[in-house]
Amino acid sequence: MKRTAVAGLLIALVLLSGCQKKETGGGKLVIYSPNSETLVNAIIPAFEKSSGIKVELISAGTGECWKRIESEKNNPIADVIWGGQVQNSNPDLLESYISANDGNVLPQFRNPDGKLTRYCLDGSVLLVNSNLIGGVKIEGYADLLNPALKGKLIMGDPTNSSSAFAQLSNILYDMGGGDYLSDAAWNYVKQLLIQLNGKVAQSSSVVHKGVADGEYTIGLTYEDPSASYVRDGAPVKVVYMKEGVSFLPATSGIIKNCKNPANAKKFMDFITSKEAQDIIGTQLTVRPVRGDATLGSYMTSFSAIQMIEEDSVKLAVAKNEIIERYKQLITSL
Repeated sequence: MKRTAVAGLLIALVLLSGCQKKETGGGKLVIYSPNSETLVNAIIPAFEKSSGIKVELISAGTGECWKRIESEKNNPIADVIWGGQVQNSNPDLLESYISANDGNVLPQFRNPDGKLTRYCLDGSVLLVNSNLIGGVKIEGYADLLNPALKGKLIMGDPTNSSSAFAQLSNILYDMGGGDYLSDAAWNYVKQLLIQLNGKVAQSSSVVHKGVADGEYTIGLTYEDPSASYVRDGAPVKVVYMKEGVSFLPATSGIIKNCKNPANAKKFMDFITSKEAQDIIGTQLTVRPVRGDATLGSYMTSFSAIQMIEEDSVKLAVAKNEIIERYKQLITSL
């Protein structure tokens, strides 16, 4: 009887221990990520504190992360890929999971195929130096063709920079009525390149830094660094093109056959939670995907922006032709 009683007590303790462990969280999560140190430092400690899960982060470029996932598919090292855009991902290497918070995400950024969780956004904008612009009105792309601005504009090289290509696709969509290859769209690009007068930067950072430093009046750039200049008090303003602004989501997914799937699901739920989305909206200069997230005073609300939704499938098909047309056009000029 004593031996039976002791055995029963041990079983009870084991079961109790298991229940307590389940309630308090714990364990680990291995993440591959191309994300910036700023984003990592804002989100990972908050997730660890909230979940009790210890994160092992392995940082690498987006392409390198996916190469590793492909090569390790029979024995995955990581549980989650956190970062990169839809067009750079391989959903076949991911488990199906829709975050418990997906219904709180803005409709156009929800998880349509059950593989990629969207968690933050960045969009193309115009960054204007307030000290140099004078009385010239800047509300969108059409205003950039003002003769008074010739030689005072700068943009990145879309053959060399992903953010510059996003800007070019935004231009083509807006000025071509949704048709990336229309004559109207490419006629505008030609006129814009003439206005640039050769000022096309190989590095995207040259664009926003050059405007903030007063080397250029206007830069065709992206929201993340632009909003950071506003937040930090630089003499600049961000213009969201009246023709329409395309916001591209960063994505995350659970790696197929990973070792810690339960913890990976908790991470997907956390990055779309109100807590994490408020962190993104108030501490960073990328944009949350939840409409109810709090935004810092240095960020413009969605309601004040004319948003467009580009056709990612159509764009992917047209991408090579867009690059070739751009190369031919800039060479001819």
